[in-house]
Amino acid sequence: MSTFLLEIVTPERKVYAEQVNMVSVKGVEGELGILPNHIPLVTPLKIAPITVKKQGSKDEIIAVNGGFMEVRKDKVVILAESAELPEQIDIDRAKAAKERAEKRIAETKQDNVDFKRAEAALQRAVNRISVSGK
Repeated sequence: MSTFLLEIVTPERKVYAEQVNMVSVKGVEGELGILPNHIPLVTPLKIAPITVKKQGSKDEIIAVNGGFMEVRKDKVVILAESAELPEQIDIDRAKAAKERAEKRIAETKQDNVDFKRAEAALQRAVNRISVSGK
């Protein structure tokens, strides 16, 4: 079965670099499934987990907090604001961040800039918690 190189890169480090069979992501326009030899494209990503499929192994889930995906013929690069593998996620820290964000949302008005920041923080925390599996 064909594969392609998937790289997930943040400003701090390269989080992931492996040959994979498929990757599923949530773009701002909807969900995308990328297979080998996909047509080239660039798209912004939502704060959401991505699913990586490799032949003969269990699907891998990675928490990606926004960014962009570039698809080339034999390589996919995800440039993310942040990304974490499940074993790297501090679940207690993520739960505390979720609680703080929920509290800020309850205290702010919808049109307030703080509301949008708190909503993004909540999405990141929920993303991390869902990927950790705990």
